[in-house]
Amino acid sequence: MNVAIIDYGSGNLRSATKAFEQAISELGGGSIKLTKDPDGLQNFSHIVLPGVGAFSDCMTRLSATDGLIESLQEQVLVKAKPFLGICVGMQLMADVGREHGKTDGLGWISGEVISISPHNRNIKVPHMGWNDLQIIDSTHPLLKDLPEGAHTYFVHSYHFVTKDQRHVLATVNYGKPLTAIVGRDNLIGTQFHPEKSQRTGLRIIKNFLGWRP
Repeated sequence: MNVAIIDYGSGNLRSATKAFEQAISELGGGSIKLTKDPDGLQNFSHIVLPGVGAFSDCMTRLSATDGLIESLQEQVLVKAKPFLGICVGMQLMADVGREHGKTDGLGWISGEVISISPHNRNIKVPHMGWNDLQIIDSTHPLLKDLPEGAHTYFVHSYHFVTKDQRHVLATVNYGKPLTAIVGRDNLIGTQFHPEKSQRTGLRIIKNFLGWRP
């Protein structure tokens, strides 16, 4: 397997790279590369889009490299390569983000990214720390061998509300259910950081690397 982690100036690249290197090593080998070269994406079997910060800033940075979004669309939507979006990288798959105004997303999974806005004032924003996953679709390959209540690490103030609930594979309870994992076809996204989620995160990364949708 050959894994591309998109380096567009927004993402926890060091932690992500180390986690994927460990997973690849335990699976028997492969390669991983940080890249933003649109022409080079054709050489990879799996594509990862990390992201931290504001939706609008991440979308602006992703758009700043000529041809990058078009290449991602070709490799992910047309050639159907396995794709993983992490944190804001997941959110960018939405139609629109409403952080700092309205910003168009990639539109790969229909929905919008809005403020958490908890009803309970004792619930603090951002949502930061360890929480249990509530698995909705345990049949998805990404969730293989993942127990109910698996712990993952979150840091976010906005969340992805999908138009089609069938695209929500897992939630987290933070005052109310929030989307934790989205997916359809060859697309998958985690609101939490698998690279920071220890054994659960490593299991998810391994499942992604072994995925052949």
